[in-house]
Amino acid sequence: MTLLVAALLGVIQGLTEFLPVSSTAHLLIGARLLHFDDPGGVFTVMIQLGSILAVMWLYREKIIHIVSRLGSDPDARHFVLMILIAFAPAVVAGVLVADYVTTVLYESPKVFATTFILGGVVMLLVERFRPAPTIVDADRTPLVRALGIGACQVLAMVPGVSRSGATIVGGMLMGLDRPAAAEFSFFLAMPTMMAAFAHSLLKVRHHLGSERAVEIVVGFVMAFIASVLVVRPFLGVVRRTGFAPFAWYRIVLGLALFGAIAARWL
Repeated sequence: MTLLVAALLGVIQGLTEFLPVSSTAHLLIGARLLHFDDPGGVFTVMIQLGSILAVMWLYREKIIHIVSRLGSDPDARHFVLMILIAFAPAVVAGVLVADYVTTVLYESPKVFATTFILGGVVMLLVERFRPAPTIVDADRTPLVRALGIGACQVLAMVPGVSRSGATIVGGMLMGLDRPAAAEFSFFLAMPTMMAAFAHSLLKVRHHLGSERAVEIVVGFVMAFIASVLVVRPFLGVVRRTGFAPFAWYRIVLGLALFGAIAARWL
């Protein structure tokens, strides 16, 4: 039964990491509802690596291309500088407020419910009133606009906001079209999630042990598979219908969470 729950949580992690719905909030809520004990957050930290490796695997050809041409191709250097500039605000915010977020905000289901609803409303407003897109290739994002997207990503430190949701909304506000904003979010996820994983692993290193290794492996593998399967279809949905379905999902889920809190289920 524990392995089944671990597999389910791995699937939840993989399916929600790159969708604008907040994987962190889904994992925390899922673990509570399923009564899954995760001392020190070790399981949660380790299965996130599955999602990180999944997106790197999907974009492996691009990564190899960028790295191999870094010394000779100005476009490759622009790409790396663009991602580093977008990543910088998260580094600063992580140093300043990460401990408060994880020890205080992560413990409040009301925070999840509120940010689910507010995030959905913001996404609907941005879909309706965003500026006309001027950038259709994420690789060509100007550095100033990349910094703006990175500043939006900082909001994702609050559980329920969603890292991908914040960067996608930021991208559209900075003039990227929907697919370009989603792809920029995937590229920015690589250093952001790797840094978050390293920071979290450092904190939980004393809780690592062999007794839960099988659970972690099961969750890791399921997170990897689910992430690999969801990214391409997600881009297809974005191209066809935009982000409104995800916005309404967030709003409905937030209202359901408030109902569960009122019923004392959470």
